[in-house]
Amino acid sequence: MDADQRIRAAIEEHWRASDAGEVEAEHALYADDAVLDYPQSGERFRGRATIAAQRGGHPAERRFAVQRISGAGDLWVSECTITYDGAPTHSVSIMEFAGDKVVHETQYFADPFPAPESRAGLAERIR
Repeated sequence: MDADQRIRAAIEEHWRASDAGEVEAEHALYADDAVLDYPQSGERFRGRATIAAQRGGHPAERRFAVQRISGAGDLWVSECTITYDGAPTHSVSIMEFAGDKVVHETQYFADPFPAPESRAGLAERIR
């Protein structure tokens, strides 16, 4: 397995563990001093323990479905649907690696919205 294959496998394991609620396995991917940014809420979390604590304290039941993982080298992007208590939210996770650990992650979230009727003849449904 080359480095990119190992990182992809680690990211896949991260999302599997996230979906299963396995906190230790979910956060094994992060460096001890990793940083997680949520630009939409203006929050930054420093350190693997802090990242795990803020996720562990989430009051909703969460499920994760990965649509795509793309990347190479030290930059990887995951597109996911995270379901909070049955309500879906789309997420893009940008992970920056040093070696085999995430040192910086930025996550963006967007709620689904209905497509305008004016584009109906131009678009095809993707989900």
